Parts: sequence; structure tokens; C-alpha cells
Amino acid sequence: MKGVERYAGFTPIDLVDRTWPGNRIRTAPRWLSTDLRDGNQSLANPMTPERKLMMFELLVDMGFTEIEVGFPVASRSDHDFVRMLIEQDRIPDDVRITVLTQAREELIEQTIDCLKGAPRAMIHIYNATSPVFREVVFGMDRNGCKDMAVRATRVMMDGAERRLRGTDVAFQYSPELFNETELDFSLEVCEAVMDVWQPGEGRGIILNFPTTVERSLPNVFADQIEWLGRNLSRREHVCLSVHPHNDRGTGVASAELALLAGAERVEGCLFGNGERAGNVCLVTLGMNMYSHGVDPGLDFSDISAIRRTVEICNEVPVHPRHPYGGDLVYTAFSGSHQDAIKKGFDELERQALTRDLPAGELPWRVPYLPVDPKDVGRTYEAVVRVNSQSGKGGVAYVMSAWHGMNLPRGLQADLAAKVQAHADAMGGELSPSLIGTLFVQEYLYHGDASEAAGWHTPITASLYVDGAFDHCGPRADTFRTLGALLGPWGIQVRVVHRTGRSLDHEELEPHQRLLGGCSREETVIYAECALGDEVAWGVGIDADIATAAFLAVRAAGTRLVRETHTSRAVSVAAVGH
Repeated sequence: MKGVERYAGFTPIDLVDRTWPGNRIRTAPRWLSTDLRDGNQSLANPMTPERKLMMFELLVDMGFTEIEVGFPVASRSDHDFVRMLIEQDRIPDDVRITVLTQAREELIEQTIDCLKGAPRAMIHIYNATSPVFREVVFGMDRNGCKDMAVRATRVMMDGAERRLRGTDVAFQYSPELFNETELDFSLEVCEAVMDVWQPGEGRGIILNFPTTVERSLPNVFADQIEWLGRNLSRREHVCLSVHPHNDRGTGVASAELALLAGAERVEGCLFGNGERAGNVCLVTLGMNMYSHGVDPGLDFSDISAIRRTVEICNEVPVHPRHPYGGDLVYTAFSGSHQDAIKKGFDELERQALTRDLPAGELPWRVPYLPVDPKDVGRTYEAVVRVNSQSGKGGVAYVMSAWHGMNLPRGLQADLAAKVQAHADAMGGELSPSLIGTLFVQEYLYHGDASEAAGWHTPITASLYVDGAFDHCGPRADTFRTLGALLGPWGIQVRVVHRTGRSLDHEELEPHQRLLGGCSREETVIYAECALGDEVAWGVGIDADIATAAFLAVRAAGTRLVRETHTSRAVSVAAVGH
């Protein structure tokens, strides 16, 4: 590609004894949401006060206790929003608001004034420390850059002591563009800032290290963080924080590797909003921990509601493939995926019945789904969606989850072929209700039920029983007599399985279930009928098991004769031509 020689890769950090590759994330970090600051400033249409308040309340409800609420000197709207939170007493007792300001004396003074009356506040000061900013933007050397940070810290401490009495003031410092700054200089600036602040017991400091523009591999960032963790003085009083951006598409990886390397706090935005390619996505990061059995300390139990609120506040849609929260991330169209998912759910339900436990209390082991959709407020109804790429597993899942019918494998394949043909013909996706309609039209007997007992076509059939059949109850005797009743037809009767309640059965509306669902008093019988080499399926549903059996055989036999005659007619026509 032309021009590639203009760009240079990052030199690896000389850290031969790094320990982070062997570490594990065992606890959640401290979280800071910067949706109302970094996220808001990146929007084409910045949030109105109403949208800002909606976002703030969402963050509080999710469990954030550190929220960056604005850059008060950057805009009047940010200033007014901070004042509104304070004056209307909207800040919960366990939440500390954070405000951002550059390391300039007049801006720090205005920021302090904006915080008057706040019960708890964090003042976050930053200045860029990388060589390109020192040389190109500021025209200063290392000492000048360090002095800027030191003076800003003194001004903040003096102003807060004089004008924020009664406010619990905390302090955060960021060497902006840290990832492009020499490590020894980042350390030197942070040590100089701490010499002024004097962190100690009950007086900690947050040192925040941003990948302001992500340029290096995540492992390089992890090495930088581990190096700092080893070399910072007063380490027990320092909260080592990171603020990854996503310019290379590896913001989440950078944050996770930084946590392995000793970072204790992460700043980011919900669904990765922010300048350019965005900040690290706190939803993805938190849910990644959750999927490994680590409580993120944030509430994602209604992830769709979180997404809707974020979309309203940002006026930016969340991509349907966004991890954990997108519309399609718990959905399978592929036939092989659908088959594996259905088998996973079937096994989960089998274990639940065997162990007499709710399925939601069992270890999650369902293929293709990293977490249980129900744990984040999603239902199973949209997990499997059917189009021309789907197979028997997807169709079987829809029939079970939506219509409460567990089809034998042969019938699954037969129905799937018909559904796929329909999908190929019409294009697009087939809804569960349409699949149910196709099933009813194709496999149920549509004549007079009383006629079933008088039908005597000589065919062979196997019956598969599903529904309210009790091996030990009074209906068992009726079932055992079916062989004798249907013997003249050559019907073989065997119990293949009984239905358990489908995982979603209790949550489906009646109109979503086939024929309103099957009641506890009804039995479903699937008949597989053979005439020579030809096979057809039929289904019977009735409170009386014998009637259900006759209806199933009648439906299958009717299809069998019809299809056999059709195929013979086609063969004759072909020979004659």
C-alpha cells in the first residue's frame, strides 16, 4: 500500500521479566464513566440537559460510583449541568462526581468555583507530555512540561482549600498521551505531582494513564503499566488508572491486559462512545469479566434497556453486532449453529430435571452463546431465527421454544426441508408464527376427526408420543392397547420421548404458541408412516390418546398417498416424454 513507509511501529518495552501474561483478572476494577464528558464532546449533537440527566441516572442505576460529569470551563452547558446536579441535590451519597480541566491556572480556578456546594468531588487535571506535543504544540522542554503539571497541582490544592470547604475533594492527574511519552519522563512528572499532593493514609491520588490515540499493540501498553507499577513511589496510596481509546480496535484488549499488569481503575464509555473510534467499551469489558465468573460490580441485567437509553442520549445507534448488547449477538441463522444451540438447551433442561434445580442455577454450557441471554434481560425467543441458511436444528428450536412441541428427528428434517424451500422462494427470514402455520398446514389432519377411526389404508406407522402421557397413570393402559387397536393396520407403537416444558414456554403469549399450545390434558402423537420406500409424517393432538393416534396416522397417510401418487405421475410423464 502506498505511503506505508511513513509510519513506524512501537518499540517493545525492555521488560524481560514481565509477569502480567500469567496473571488472571479475579476482581472488578474501579470504574469511571466518562459518557457525560469524553463521550458527550464527541457527539455531532451534544446532549441536552434532559439527555444528560437521563444518562447520569442510568449510570447511577447501573452502580457507577465515579462519574465524570463534564468539563465545566469548556462549555456553558457543562457548567450548568454540574451546577444543576449540586443545587438540586441529585448526587447520591455513594457517588463522587469528577470534573476535568487542563493544567492552566485560570481554568482551574473556574472549575473549583463550579464545584461549590458539592458533597464529594474529584478534580481531574491533565497536560500533554509526549514529545510531539512538547515540541510542536507547546514549544517547551521536559522541565517546562513538568513545571506545568506541578504548578497546576499547587493552584488546585490552594483553591480547593480556600473555596471548597465542606467538600470532600479528591485529586486525579493524567499525563495526556501517556502511551507516546517516554516512560522515564511519565514517571518523573507523576512523582513531581505527588511531591506536591503528598499522598498518604486517607489521602490517595489517582494517576491516570491514557492511550489518548491508540497506536501500539495492547501488550506494549501492558508492559508500560507494569513498569510504572514497579517504579512509582508511595504505591500503596496510588490508584493506577487507565483510559484506553480504540483507534486500533483493541481498546478492550488494552484495558484487559492493563488490568493483568496492575491497573486498578478503568475509564470508558458505555458501548464505546467517544472521540474518533471511541473510548474503551465498559459494557464489553464488564461483560467479559461476567462471562468468566467475575462480578463486574455493574448491573447489566437489562442490557437492552441500557442500550436504548444510550441510543437516546447519544443519538447514535448501537451496532446490531456489538458484543453482548447488539440486537443480533444472541441470534443464530446458521443451521449448524442452531443445531448445537438446541442440543445445548436440551441438555441444560435435562440436567435441570435430573438434579431438580432451575436451569438458571446450573453452569452455563450452551454452544455459541458466551452468556445466558436471560442473565442480561434477553429472551430465548430470538436466539434462533430461520432463513434459507438454517437447518433442522433451528426449525426444531422454534417449534419447541415458541410452540411447545418437541419434534422427532425425522420430522425435524422433513419440516426443515419444507421451511427452507419456502425461505428460498420468498427470501428473507421466516417468523416463528409463519413456521407454525406451515407446520399446521402440512402435518395436521384437516378432515373430520370422526372419520379417522374408519380409515383402513394398509400402511406401516411408528408413533412418537409427546405431551401429557404418564407411563404409570390410568392412560398408560389405554396406550398399551393401541398396538392391538391398530394392529390390523400394521402400526408399530413405541414411546420415543415425552415433552418437558420448553425453556421459554411460560413466557410466551398464547398467540405465539401453535394452536394456543397443548394443555396438560392433551397428548401430541407424531406418526411416521411408510408405504414401500416412501415415508410421510403426520401429527395428531387430542385429549384422547387413541384419537390423537388415529389423527396422526390419518394425516401422515393422506400425505403419503398424495405424494406417492404425485411422484408416480411425474415419473410416468417423464417416461412418456
